[in-house]
Amino acid sequence: MYINNKLVIAKNNDFICLNPNMLNRHGIITGATGTGKTISLKVIAESLSSLGVPTIITDIKSDLSGCAKIGENNSNLDGRIKKLGLNNFEFKKFPVRFWDVFGEFGHPIRVTVSDMGPTLISKILDLSEAGKGILNIAFAVADKEGLELIDLKDLKSILKYVSKNSKELKLEYGNISEVSISTILRKLLEFKDGDLFFGEPNLNILDFMHVSEESGNGYINLIESSKLVKNPTLYATFLVWLLSSFYEQLPEVGDLDKPKCVLFLDEAHLIFSEMNDNIIKKLTQIIKLIRSKGIGVFFISQSPSDIPDEILNQLGNRICHSLRAYTPKELNSVKVAAKTFRKDSSFDLESAILSLGIGEAIVSFINEAGEPSICEKAFILPPQSYISNIDIKEIKKIVSNGVMEIKYRNIIDSDSAYEKIERINKQNEEKEKNELIKLENEKKKLKEEKEKEKALNKANKEITRNLRKVTNSAMSSIGRQIGNAIMRGILGTKK
Repeated sequence: MYINNKLVIAKNNDFICLNPNMLNRHGIITGATGTGKTISLKVIAESLSSLGVPTIITDIKSDLSGCAKIGENNSNLDGRIKKLGLNNFEFKKFPVRFWDVFGEFGHPIRVTVSDMGPTLISKILDLSEAGKGILNIAFAVADKEGLELIDLKDLKSILKYVSKNSKELKLEYGNISEVSISTILRKLLEFKDGDLFFGEPNLNILDFMHVSEESGNGYINLIESSKLVKNPTLYATFLVWLLSSFYEQLPEVGDLDKPKCVLFLDEAHLIFSEMNDNIIKKLTQIIKLIRSKGIGVFFISQSPSDIPDEILNQLGNRICHSLRAYTPKELNSVKVAAKTFRKDSSFDLESAILSLGIGEAIVSFINEAGEPSICEKAFILPPQSYISNIDIKEIKKIVSNGVMEIKYRNIIDSDSAYEKIERINKQNEEKEKNELIKLENEKKKLKEEKEKEKALNKANKEITRNLRKVTNSAMSSIGRQIGNAIMRGILGTKK
């Protein structure tokens, strides 16, 4: 709901609203399981949609699909509506697009290796300085040789190409470590489902920022993440790419009347518990800078302590549902949560956080002056759309009828680095084969010539031997004749 261009989120004695022009100061929704975090997220997303602002939500528990269906009244909802005095409350549905990296329950999400770039890939793989250098060389060689890097097989091919031609490339790019290349290839095995994510058609992030022509409501983009989050490397890759793409592609706009788009990252503790330090540093940097692009980011988690302090400090809009405290660690989490608010001295904040009922929350939003308001205890408004999930058949029907299905469903297998390098390798193999055949023919010819020469030498020797025999025989005969003549002369004998 929104009144006078303000997002009505909660109610105490009066409505409590989020200021749309302060949503790029980001936010956080916390609370124990079952206390109402998802409802708070849903109410904000619905209100933003009504204001014409698109949202992106990582739907880890797959429990937000009901946004696409008109809400239905029941005794619980009716009681809350009457209790909060919502006389003009209206059930409605919102324009929803379903997305899925795996393409099973939504439009496929793909990005090219080139679009991801060597810097982000280096951070995701947590490469050493040597590894980063090799990856940059691989991308530089690909650019120079016109070898497009689309999917993982392209990236693996260019790395092997660099390794194979390292001696020649060394003169231009410096030392190329075979060990570093092997390390990168091994780390790429961590992308268990990377072949689904890296590819074409490349997702245009502007397709997340559409407004329904029919209703004027912003699209709620639900990214099916129940399976994605089980692959931490791939999940981190997607989130970093998404946030980086918004920052790099959108122009600087400063503070707007309302944000261009708001991202909701559910179950944030799963994100930060699995990410390496390089990724967390990159996310921290982006969160600080992306507000100038008109983008807001909300983290949803069980406790503020799940979020790194560097990021937590950037989250100005805060909703805290009840927390549980059965252990010293959990009690400390309650204290941390209380410290994140600008306190109201009229009540014990820690006790209030522990005693909140379902649907109740401690809220504090950035006011018009850009300062966090004093926290208040309030009831979160009920959602206007269907409160449960819709049937998988309904989801698939929405997906199949969506314009994004035509644009992104079919994989495009371009003639890229892998195919081109394969052709180069085959050409080189054919060239080497022909050179080998030529060499063998020359050897054969040389051998034949040697054999001819050998036979000729043998024949010459035989002729020489025979000549010697003839000569020796002739000389013996002549010698005998001369000897006989001499003897006849000496003895005076005549025939």
